[in-house]
Amino acid sequence: MENKQNTPHAVKQDSTTSFRDRIATVDEKGKRKWVYAHKTRGKLFNIRTWVSWGFFALFFALPFLKYKDRPLFMFNIPEAKFILFGRVFWPQDFFIFGITMITAIVFIILFTAAFGRLFCGWVCPQTIFMEMLFRKIEFAIEGDAPAQKLLDKGPWNRDKIVKKTTKHFVFFLLSFIVSNFFLAYIIGMDELFRIVTEPASQHIGGLFSIVIFSGVFYGVYSYFREQACTVVCPYGRLQGVLLDRNSMIVAYDYKRGEPRGKFKKQKTAELAPVLGDCIDCFQCVKVCPTGIDIRNGTQMECVGCTSCIDACNKMMDATGRERGLIRYASENGIAEGKKLKFTGRMKFYIVLLVILTGLLTALLVSRKDVDGTIMRAGGMLYQERGVDSVTNLYNIKVINKTVHDVSLALRLENLPGRIIEAEGKDILVKREGQGKGSFFIVLPRDIIETRKTKIKVGLYEGDKKITTLNTTFMGPSAR
Repeated sequence: MENKQNTPHAVKQDSTTSFRDRIATVDEKGKRKWVYAHKTRGKLFNIRTWVSWGFFALFFALPFLKYKDRPLFMFNIPEAKFILFGRVFWPQDFFIFGITMITAIVFIILFTAAFGRLFCGWVCPQTIFMEMLFRKIEFAIEGDAPAQKLLDKGPWNRDKIVKKTTKHFVFFLLSFIVSNFFLAYIIGMDELFRIVTEPASQHIGGLFSIVIFSGVFYGVYSYFREQACTVVCPYGRLQGVLLDRNSMIVAYDYKRGEPRGKFKKQKTAELAPVLGDCIDCFQCVKVCPTGIDIRNGTQMECVGCTSCIDACNKMMDATGRERGLIRYASENGIAEGKKLKFTGRMKFYIVLLVILTGLLTALLVSRKDVDGTIMRAGGMLYQERGVDSVTNLYNIKVINKTVHDVSLALRLENLPGRIIEAEGKDILVKREGQGKGSFFIVLPRDIIETRKTKIKVGLYEGDKKITTLNTTFMGPSAR
């Protein structure tokens, strides 16, 4: 579970090495150990607080933002409709999502190889909501970790009932609010507003979704907590193969800190060169939201939240020692004093990421708002029309990704001939909808030179050309 590249010096030399065979929140009998994380104070925590405010502002504001009468972002999985920066994507565009996912995976690999779990500790929604919202409310209602322990172990008196009831009521209320905004990213704020304001009988499915999401968020932030990171999220397990000795991680400087010893104001000359700077105060363990001891080296449960850095720096200041016993560093930086550098693997990831980003950008720029496909009708080759013409029957499907209806006419682009619509009228396609139709292409016999002739059909809205579609024309061989 821990990164095996860590040196054995990072582990306190005693028989307690249980972190090697089980996660920190499970005891030797397999039962969960509840984490009572102490309040964190320090420079990095203050910066993370400001980052969290920025995250909250974005999370709660984005569903209200629109571009061209569409939500800026919407991920409607049930209808397979996705909107990014006001542009709608349908199942026909899934190849773009495939490239996007590949690009995201490469970015994660590159970012993790260089900076470890920086994302988890600073901008992951699970960490921000848990540490910067729900846990702060818990501190405000129940007090710091020692007070929470006493409250949980104490009898169910009036004080405990009031505090527990208040906390869980506020937790569920916040979960309800978060679930509404989460649902807005799926169905849009307009639809969510209708669910909330119109009679419940008209939106049974929507109300059921809100209740389910509220229950899930309440369960995660009230009970499941750090287990979402250590048990469910695969990222912690992936870091074991993504990190190397040059990756930047939250690390304990075992060269400077070992051997550990309790702090004494009057340290004798004999002890001074023997003991390291770690005073074994366990403050780094007490503030850890996943309950690990960072001095054991990088472990799967570490989310890189930097709480241990702030706690350790505070103790270093109190004892007159230099800060940075726990800090951002690489394993080589600790062991050999090397600075963070770009390895060959990281350079390869960067090149690959640039290529994929360029490909994705080209696909997004060239993507058409109105597009379609033309296929020859099955079951027939061609029909002779009199003595000088040949016809083929085609089916056309058109998808309209715009916010207005379009009426499309078909025109033959590259060959003399004509198009006859089967229904005798233009193809009408509703906004964000699909349309279909049938038509004949008539070509003069004397221009047909091969069995298959490539033709181009233009889609026109009035006099404006929307796009060009390619197909083939079947005809008799040239005489």
